[in-house]
This record gives sequence, structure tokens and C-alpha cells, in this order.
Amino acid sequence: MASARLAVDIGGTFTDLALEHGGKRTTAKVLTTPAAPEQGVMAGVRAILAAAGLQPGDIAILIHGTTLATNAVIERKGAKTALVTTAGFRDVLTLGNESRYDQYDLNIVLPEPLVPRHLRLPVPERLDNEGRILLPLDEAAVRALVPVLKREAVESIAVGFIHGFVNPVHERRTRDILAEALPGVPVCLSSEVSPEMREWERFSTTAANAYVQPLMASYLTRLEAALREMGMAAPVFLMLSGGGLTTIETACRFPIRLVESGPAGGAIFSAHVARQCGLENVLSFDMGGTTAKICLIDGYRPQTSRSFEVARVGRFRKGSGLPLRIPVIEMVEIGAGGGSLASVDAMGRIAVGPESAGASPGPACYGRGGTRPAVTDANLALGRYDPARFAGGSMVLDVPAALAALSGHVGGRLALPAEMAALGVVEMVDENMANAARVHAIESGKTYDGRTMIAFGGGGPVHACRVAEKIGIDRVLVPSGAGVGSAIGFLRAPVGYEVVRSLYQRFSTFDVAAVNALLADMACEAEAVVAQGSFGAPTRQTRIAFMRYVGQGHEIPVPLPGGVLAAADVARIRAAYDAEYSRFYDRPVPGSDVEIMSYAVVVATIPDAVADAPAPLSGGVAVAGRTQAVRDTVTGEVSDWAIHDRAGLAPGARLSGPAIIAEDETSTLVGPGWSAAVNALGYIELLRGAAQ
Repeated sequence: MASARLAVDIGGTFTDLALEHGGKRTTAKVLTTPAAPEQGVMAGVRAILAAAGLQPGDIAILIHGTTLATNAVIERKGAKTALVTTAGFRDVLTLGNESRYDQYDLNIVLPEPLVPRHLRLPVPERLDNEGRILLPLDEAAVRALVPVLKREAVESIAVGFIHGFVNPVHERRTRDILAEALPGVPVCLSSEVSPEMREWERFSTTAANAYVQPLMASYLTRLEAALREMGMAAPVFLMLSGGGLTTIETACRFPIRLVESGPAGGAIFSAHVARQCGLENVLSFDMGGTTAKICLIDGYRPQTSRSFEVARVGRFRKGSGLPLRIPVIEMVEIGAGGGSLASVDAMGRIAVGPESAGASPGPACYGRGGTRPAVTDANLALGRYDPARFAGGSMVLDVPAALAALSGHVGGRLALPAEMAALGVVEMVDENMANAARVHAIESGKTYDGRTMIAFGGGGPVHACRVAEKIGIDRVLVPSGAGVGSAIGFLRAPVGYEVVRSLYQRFSTFDVAAVNALLADMACEAEAVVAQGSFGAPTRQTRIAFMRYVGQGHEIPVPLPGGVLAAADVARIRAAYDAEYSRFYDRPVPGSDVEIMSYAVVVATIPDAVADAPAPLSGGVAVAGRTQAVRDTVTGEVSDWAIHDRAGLAPGARLSGPAIIAEDETSTLVGPGWSAAVNALGYIELLRGAAQ
């Protein structure tokens, strides 16, 4: 009977795989194939099955996460999309909420909508805020759009009407008309994709879903066919941005929920490791080939959010991207990965990212035609990588090519040798990541005092010590399998789904029966999706209401009690709101009524219990296998660093920096002033200075 579990994470540079079978784990890392991502996936699947000695029929479940949807939006490579909307509201995508992310920039650049104005098509119809029909849908006007859509060769259609989230009758009728006239062209409804108030966010999310749907549906269909052809009958599940798993059918309908699927797997991986080690508050640091992701985890749970921005035109600037209203694990993501390209700007400063060399051609040292220097080239030039062992020895890095790229594009312009240029590049990318971490903590109202950093991804353990020094963290944990951490995180994720709907209520006139009916209907919808992949596993339901004082502009989430709500629960919910509001803003507002704007119901399988954290081990000092000349990024001095093979470090082994712990998918740098010990789980624990 098939029992192996396989996870696949497509990144911008590498595709990571993790397989668990019979208590053993096998991992693999292959280059992503951007033109046809399923080819890289299949190459990785064949490689990992061969390494594990398994056949395709031995796989019981395949869990997949990908950045394809995100990249399609960022690179503007999605489908040609039209938006059908209420007459008079075609410019909502451009007007937004009329805010400016920089009040003083006279030449401010705002994000361009995914749907150009000539494809935003208005039709007469109107509902009021309670869903009553004020103006019936002009069906003739909808049919009149068909020749326009055909002439423009539109590949996907979004439908978003004012107050359509309250009453979807007009949106559904529009879909029926267009589907009959344009078979094969997908139609996405805002009442299904994002059934919440605020038309800009709702229309933007629906347009983005329509924009990526043909691409994602085509890719997922090709991937599933390729897996079946090789003899794999296992069901395929997709990682959602909010941290749950869903079926391939749901993913094809709502691909916009996959935009942060890879990073979400990394956050789940960190949360699992934190629980294993009894670390309640940690910082997840995931650095891959294209981006670095930073996430705060408190109480073993990643921070979550109901909103997200993609394709920001202003770095670190909230409001400079396209808004999406989807459940996401809240994190900061920057273009700082191994493939991030380095250059010198007009003011003579070293700049790194967000542009990436990706998998093709990749950094100059890959020998695949790249000529511009990337962070990987800089790390190689500093002696941090063994050129013969990179990516498990699957590719030999070209040191002269890396030095030539650094000299030609950075060192030559600054009158620096290639090695010093490399030092500048690495120090700049470390500072970029540290700055992003500082901003994220401040925006979350938290600090890094007492936190442990959990570092993973191909580049995370390489840069962890220096980034930790910059943000004031003295303890770093590098789990086993760190190089493919997000893929391992997929194997820890529950099968889950979230349903969000709007129903306006005030506590002064709270309709308990209406709320109970809504929550029950939402729970049925979520349970139906989860049942397709839970295989009878027990589930847990979480309910949240989004509330605000009357007259305020934004809501805060408040958990609701389980079961059927009674009149007596209203006072308890109001008290919970006041307590949560005080946590955010110091004190409640006495005498003000509270309005509830929307509700969320999450149904998810219950994760397996985690054993108590093992006791620390005592062991001997590890003996280095060899040494390697490495340039320290703090002092710039070159010295011999001890090189240890991670596979040869037994639990309890200890060593002092400077040293490098090498493994197939990554390397852990133990900087000067740091020590390392392998705990009972086989994880590397790094301590700095007085924390040792």
C-alpha cells in the first residue's frame, strides 16, 4: 500500500523536493525550468524517487507549492483579461482609495492595473448595500460585450459589481450569459473570489484571479497529466497562502490564493521546528535563490493577515502594490536571494536586487551564460562555498567566472579587487535583509528580544549569523533539511480552507439568527472543500468576526465562540472586542457602538501532536575534516575556517567559529564569536558571545 508523502516547491531559481517514507526523509534540489515548470518538477520527482529507491506508485500524496501565480503578476505575463463592472465604476482599479504611499513625491509612480481601461467594460445594474435590486441587470448590454471581447481576443473575464458581495444574483447571471457566448473563456466572480466590502480590493483580487487562472489551470493540468503518465496515482494538493492545503480543482478556480504558497510552507516549517524545540517566539528567516522571507511566529503560530500586496513599485512601501484580499501568512518578502544581481548605482553605491538571475541563465558561476554578478558569486568569491559540492555536487561552480563578473560590474567601477567587491555585495544584501526584518517588527509592534532565528532555504544558514548580529538576535537554529525547508513545511500543513463573507451587524441590533445561519452555511462550504482531501481525518473549526467602532475605517479580527451563538454570547463577543482593541490601541472607546463587517470560517484537519522538546545533550568537540580560506565580512580579513560535514556531526557535537558546516543543499556559517552545537533532534544551534 502506498504510504510515502512527497512535497514539491517551485522557486524562482530552484525546485525543492522532500519525501518522507518509513520514518526516513529524502531531499532533492533541481533547477527550475521557467518556460515549462512541470519539466523541472518531473525531473526532480524522478531524481528523488531514484534516491529513495521508490516507484511512482509508492507515493500516497503529493503536496505542491509554487510562485508561478506571483511571478505572472509581477512580470505581467498573465492572460489578457477584461473586467465587467457596474456602469460608472470602470475606473475603480485606477482610483484605488485615493491614497498615496509617499505624500511628498511629486513624480510618484502608482501600480498599473492588470486590466487596461479599454477592457474595463461597464453595464447598467445596481444593488443597494443590503443587496436589494435598485436597477435590474441590463442583459442586452451584457450580450453586447461579446463582440468586443471576441475582437480583443480576451482570454479571461472578471466580473465585479457594486454590492455584489451581498447579493451575487447579477454577477451570476452575467457569468451565465458570457459562458454561453464564450465557451472556454473562464469567468471569475468577485462574489466568489473575494466576497467582502471595499470595491477596490475586491475588484483587484478578482481581476488578479482571472489574470492568472488560464496560466495556472493549464500548468496544473499538464503537471497532473505528466504525473499520471509516469504511474503516480496519488492525489495532488496545493499549498494555500494562508497555510492550508486544498485540492487541485479548488486551486484551478481560485489560483490567486496560491500567490504566497511557497513562503507559507516555510513559515509552517519554522512553526513546527519551534514547537519541537519549545521555542514559543521565533523569527523565521527563509532565504532562497530569488527572495528572502521573514516572518514572526508567536505561540508557535505564524502571524496571519486578510490582505496582501503584490508587485510593489516602491520598495518596502505599503500601498505601492496591487491589493489582494486573501488569507495569507503575514511576512515581509524582498528580492534578496542567491540569484539577486549586484550593480553600482549612479551615486557609486553597491545595489543588490530585486532583479534576479533566476535559474536561467543564473549567477555567472553557474556557467550557463550569465555574466552579471549575483549574491552566489559573491559568496563563492569569499570562500563560503565549496565549488565542487554546491547543490549536492549536481553542478560545479566556476570561480573565475564569478570573479570576472564581480570585477567587471562592481569592482571595476569602485576601483576594488573582485574579492572586496564580493564583500561589499554580501554586506549590502545582509543589511537589506536586516532592514526588512526591523521594519517588519516595528509594523507588527514587536521586538526581537529573546527570539531565536530559525534559518533555512539555500541561503538562510549562510547569511543567518550576520543578519542576526545586525538585528540583535543571539541564537540561531538551523534544522535538518534546511535547504528545502519550505517543501518540508508542506508535509506539516493541514488540509484546510477559509470562507469569508460579509453581513453587516451592530451589537445594538445584533441578529443572532441571521449570524448563525451565515456561519453554518460558511462552515458547510469549507467542510465540503476539506472533505475532498482530509481522508476522514478529524477537523477543527475556527470562526472570526472583523469588527470596528462605528465610523472607523478598518477592522480588527476577533475570535468567536464555537457552537450555535446565543443572545448571551453577544456581550461576551463585545467584551472580547474591547480587550483586543485595547491590545492594539491601548484602551477602548466607551459608549461607542461596534459594527461587524464580515466573518471568516476556517475548517482544517488537526495537526499531529509534537513530542516534548528533548533535553540538551553533552558531547565532544567536533573535529574539522579540512580547512578553507574565507574572507570575514566584518573585518575583511582572510583566514582558514574549519570545514565540517554535517552528516558527520552526531547529536551533542560542539564546535567554535569561525567554521563552515557543509551539506548537500546549503552550508551553515558559524561566524567568529559564535559557537555551534547539534541538539538531540540533529538541529544546529548557533549561539553568539555571552549567550554561549
